[in-house]
Amino acid sequence: MATFTYTAVDKLGKTKRGNIDATSNEKALVALKAEGLVPVKVQEASVFNKDVQIGTKKTNAKDLSVFCNQFESILNAGVPVIDALGMLSEQTENKEFAKAIIEVKNSVERGESLGGAMAARRDIFPTMLVSMVQAGEASGSLEVSLNRMAIQFEKDTKLKATVKKALTYPAVVLVVMIAVVIVLLVFVIPTFMTMFADMDIEMPKLTLFVMGASNFVKKNIIIIIAVVILAVIAWKTFMSTMTGKLAIGKFTIWCPLTKNFVIKTASARLARTLSTLTAAGISMIEALEITSKTMSNVILRMAVVDAKEEVKKGMPLSEPLRKSGVFPPMLIHMTKIGENTGDMESMLTKMADYYDEEVENATAQLMSMLEPLITVIMAGLVGVIVGAVLMPMVALYDGLENI
Repeated sequence: MATFTYTAVDKLGKTKRGNIDATSNEKALVALKAEGLVPVKVQEASVFNKDVQIGTKKTNAKDLSVFCNQFESILNAGVPVIDALGMLSEQTENKEFAKAIIEVKNSVERGESLGGAMAARRDIFPTMLVSMVQAGEASGSLEVSLNRMAIQFEKDTKLKATVKKALTYPAVVLVVMIAVVIVLLVFVIPTFMTMFADMDIEMPKLTLFVMGASNFVKKNIIIIIAVVILAVIAWKTFMSTMTGKLAIGKFTIWCPLTKNFVIKTASARLARTLSTLTAAGISMIEALEITSKTMSNVILRMAVVDAKEEVKKGMPLSEPLRKSGVFPPMLIHMTKIGENTGDMESMLTKMADYYDEEVENATAQLMSMLEPLITVIMAGLVGVIVGAVLMPMVALYDGLENI
């Protein structure tokens, strides 16, 4: 089973875009036509080019967590699915999300399954949620599936918040540091340099260097800003290519500063996602396919895709995870124990909880390393500039004493 992206036109002439699962391009075309759509473009979606499937471009994990929680509560109260969807569409603040829920409601009213209706809006409902809903409908345990997804999305929201916390501090400090240096070079240094130019003293080499840097920045500030903007655009373009994704993926799992954090974050997501999906009766192969799309690091994503191919051949999951050389031994050993005891779901859940805590510890460790490093760099830059200003003043003072 593969995923195909499509552009199609419905009976009202409205253009629709989304994803559909099928065994071939031809089967995807047949499925779209069966839904009353006229296919315009259908192509297989590469696993390495998809967005992380915890959320989508129009929804995030928090939106989806609230949706699943509310949906489960309403269904447990005995409200029919169609009425529940109507209530949810009115409660949802995200307008795109609310519109999609109404579309799903209309499709269910026409006799389509809930999972099938949600699958038509993969731009809103991620693959994992669609698969879990379909599994819940098939087993008659839709509320259980929604509850598991609510927990999954809640955990992922917390995980993302932890990652964001680790990345925000150095980014903010770096921006402030650059701003401070520019202000000193453009506004502060020239004031002192004008004063020093009127004095008959030999300027220290450090002062001359800073004066040169100040003059260069003042004269070329527009060019410097343009170069920075072009560099950012070039970086983003490079990072959108497979070469860029591979480069940053390899670097982050090699760099001692980020390795621990990146691998533990991926391990937490792998264990949690697999546990949620297999608990709902989804096959290990399909679960690995979905899980691979949640890996933001392309090297780790490739490792999960390779594991899926090996599991297809009959190999236990622990073996390809071990051969990948990127996942921690604890995860591999516990996965093997789960395979031997037949209790994979429980082991993966324990591993997910364990690595959630480890991610928090890794975040604290990363912050403890970054804070002094950034402080030293900032102090060094400001110290050089201040030293360049003070050295001529000291020389002037010494000259006055010798008179």
